[in-house]
Amino acid sequence: MLFSDILGQEHIKNHLTQSADNGRIPHSQLFVGPEGSGTLPMAIAYAQYILCKNTNAENNSGNEACNIKFQNLSHPDLHFAFPVTTTSKAKSHPVSSHYLEEWRQLLKEQPYGNLFDWYKLLGVDNKQGQIGVDEAQDIVKALSLKSYEGGYKIMIIWMAEKMNIACANKLLKLIEEPPNQTVFLLIAEDEEQIINTIRSRCQILHFPPLAEDVIKQALIKDYNLDITVAAKIAHQSNGNYNKACDLVYQDSEDLQFEKWFIFWIRSAFKAKGNKSAIHDLISWSEDIAKTGRETQKQFLHFCLDFFRQALLLNYNATDLVYLEPKTEKFKLENFAPYIHGNNIMDISNELQDAIYHIERNGNSKIILTDLSIKLTRLLHKKSA
Repeated sequence: MLFSDILGQEHIKNHLTQSADNGRIPHSQLFVGPEGSGTLPMAIAYAQYILCKNTNAENNSGNEACNIKFQNLSHPDLHFAFPVTTTSKAKSHPVSSHYLEEWRQLLKEQPYGNLFDWYKLLGVDNKQGQIGVDEAQDIVKALSLKSYEGGYKIMIIWMAEKMNIACANKLLKLIEEPPNQTVFLLIAEDEEQIINTIRSRCQILHFPPLAEDVIKQALIKDYNLDITVAAKIAHQSNGNYNKACDLVYQDSEDLQFEKWFIFWIRSAFKAKGNKSAIHDLISWSEDIAKTGRETQKQFLHFCLDFFRQALLLNYNATDLVYLEPKTEKFKLENFAPYIHGNNIMDISNELQDAIYHIERNGNSKIILTDLSIKLTRLLHKKSA
């Protein structure tokens, strides 16, 4: 993967190539950016630039054999670690090396993909992945060996916030003082979830969401879309190229999430003094609880975004509103007045509490039913 394949982020590309050209390669770096901003493709392109001694960011101007290995992500000095869990393929002590085939498939098909796409590819249902202490042992072992080609060894840890405490503590010394010519590239969406001792040992690069025009041009090039269609999708994607690709294929999980959300909201509105609507809310909670925990968490994050978009519209910040509901007879402008300064913080806190409890394996049916009943009260709260 070359820098020329990465969308936008020109200032970061220039920083990485110039530092590599000048021989100033920090041994531990943390790339932080929202989903779909290109943190993982950028890390791979940077690894290729270093390992293949490329001198031009736009083409294969370094070691040709090395660049060919990168096309298949099979370079022996490039290592990956990412969240995994037990499946039929690894029934105990799962580590990334058990899933390299699926990992390469994800990078080939969805280089801008998110954790939800990764778990879907693994066929994980009700389990949550992590980077555990077994993974840390594998990382220590891999990096203690000499590099195959006599140069750098690079370890890319994707979704580094999924490292558990035991793993983070085991890697702490190695990240602080890695062997000579060893580079750690940690990738995260939420740096606050990474323990301070790891974070403080890394040079941090922040990736902004992609510009609308960058996404629009990429959609026209990759999918041969009409310019007006590409512009509309780029606006709806809110700087997330992964979401833009999903919208092209009408494959976005957001379409299903929107149906769930609108049924939930309508039932919550009716539930005040209406027993049958309460039954609808309980049935809804049971249905959502049957999905996997990752799906539930992703859905609740979608709900948070939906409420925020309604709030922005209510306060006339129309330039920041990108959401365009597809559901018939549901208009965001009609819903927006019900989300205001007097209830948005309570709604947001309840949703985040629900995500926290689901992450910690609480009973989803009870959590979602409790959330639904609280939402009924909060939606009827008057603005101050």
